[in-house]
Amino acid sequence: MAETKKLAATVRSGTGKGAARSVRREGRIPAVLYGGGEAPTPISLEKKNLTQLIFAGHFLTTIFELDIGGKKERAIPRDYQLDVVKDTPLHVDFLRLKPGSRLRLNVPVHFINQETSPGLKRGGALNIVYHSIEMWVPADNIPEAITADLAGMDFNESLQISAINLPEGCKPTNPDKNFTVASLAPPSGAAEEAAPAAAAAAPAKEEKKK
Repeated sequence: MAETKKLAATVRSGTGKGAARSVRREGRIPAVLYGGGEAPTPISLEKKNLTQLIFAGHFLTTIFELDIGGKKERAIPRDYQLDVVKDTPLHVDFLRLKPGSRLRLNVPVHFINQETSPGLKRGGALNIVYHSIEMWVPADNIPEAITADLAGMDFNESLQISAINLPEGCKPTNPDKNFTVASLAPPSGAAEEAAPAAAAAAPAKEEKKK
């Protein structure tokens, strides 16, 4: 389940570019909390703390308990903007999380047991089709990642989504019910050696027929 973190916020007055610039001059970052059947709430966040959270990773899959002047709101970041030159936060959008709601987001795929894959041990190449998978997930149980097991995987084999245990209540948005998440290809040298061997075997079979 995704981690929940506490984050202090302040209601800000005014919207628009001018108001946002004023907030940034104070060392804070403008943000908006929306959704949940309520009106959007303009808020601001402490710049240093927010920057650390964004660059720590998993920001867009982290649930926050926003403390807005004593009022607690569960929310998840839906988007953020960075300064193209300074690489610092400019704005964040938060979505309110109400009990029983569902979210559409990308969940990372973690690959395990590479060391017990016969194909990888013999020099094969893992072709990852999806590093993350877009899914519908419960707001109360957002997974940090899903696990793809490579144990026993050999050359020219594929790992389909049906072979991965998905967290309860999670469903991929992909209309293909059994799409490929990763495949394992033999080393290029092995493929090149296999072709002459097959060609050499063909005349031998013809000779036996005679």
